[in-house]
Amino acid sequence: MQSIVALQRIISEALDKRTFPDNPISLYEPISYFLGIGGKRLRPVLTLLAADMFGAAIAESLPAALAVEMFHNFTLMHDDIMDEAPLRRGRETIHTKWDVNTAILSGDATLITAYQLLAECKSTQLAELLKVFNKMAQEVCEGQQLDMDFEKLPTVSEGEYLHMIRLKTSVLLGAALEMGAILGQASAQDRANIYAFGVNMGIAFQLQDDILDVYGDPLKFGKQVGGDIIENKKTYLLINALQLAKGDDKKELMQWIETTDFEQKRKIERVTAIFDKLGLQELANQKKIAFAKDAYRALDAIELAVEKKLPLIEFAQNLLTREH
Repeated sequence: MQSIVALQRIISEALDKRTFPDNPISLYEPISYFLGIGGKRLRPVLTLLAADMFGAAIAESLPAALAVEMFHNFTLMHDDIMDEAPLRRGRETIHTKWDVNTAILSGDATLITAYQLLAECKSTQLAELLKVFNKMAQEVCEGQQLDMDFEKLPTVSEGEYLHMIRLKTSVLLGAALEMGAILGQASAQDRANIYAFGVNMGIAFQLQDDILDVYGDPLKFGKQVGGDIIENKKTYLLINALQLAKGDDKKELMQWIETTDFEQKRKIERVTAIFDKLGLQELANQKKIAFAKDAYRALDAIELAVEKKLPLIEFAQNLLTREH
């Protein structure tokens, strides 16, 4: 079986070789630029890992894996516009380097490229691949809309938050894996189990991100620690803080949320102190571990030898212990 690093290299090399039409250059140059920013290519690697696990050839599985990566980049291009983000992995976002209209159209063209890649898959598997891909794509849009809706709401429940991150983040991991299972002609039950593994691990991944934003090492995290606190982003930590804080702690927390004139360092320190008092890092860790256990149970249920599952076990462990 191929290692995760080897599969990442295969994905990156395939993307580097991918060419786009010359005209109009204003549409296609931003796509090449954005793909060149890089990334860990984890989602397409999942497709190849699952395909390899069930006995499909890597070369034949590559178009589906690249389709997953193209879809992911399409979402990032449009998310950057909605978030008004100036940078992506330290480089200018498309709407900053060019303009919003270019970023919208380049994102659209990237999505179309994903479907063109899917069309290169075996015709006997295409209908099932499209069914999984389209369901995922719609759910990701639903999750993004919910995330934006949450910004306008005074409170969001833990259940609502977990549902949102399942749609926005986790279903893409689940679908990437299930598509690989389809390519390997896995049974319906194994497809369901590997999808469940991906979804539950995706939720654990996002909870780890929420934890790292507050408690991560600034030298390893790759972005400002406390950024979610500054923006009043409704993470697992803040949602539970709003529910659990009482008396003076609740009053102070609300003051920090409502004020628009504040020193960033002081706000991060005081809100983090409230999180600490409420034991929210441990609470979030426990929830992360619970979803990880559900993921491992689903992986255990797949009717393959343990040896074939080892790359996915390694992948999951890296997600759960990552520091950036």
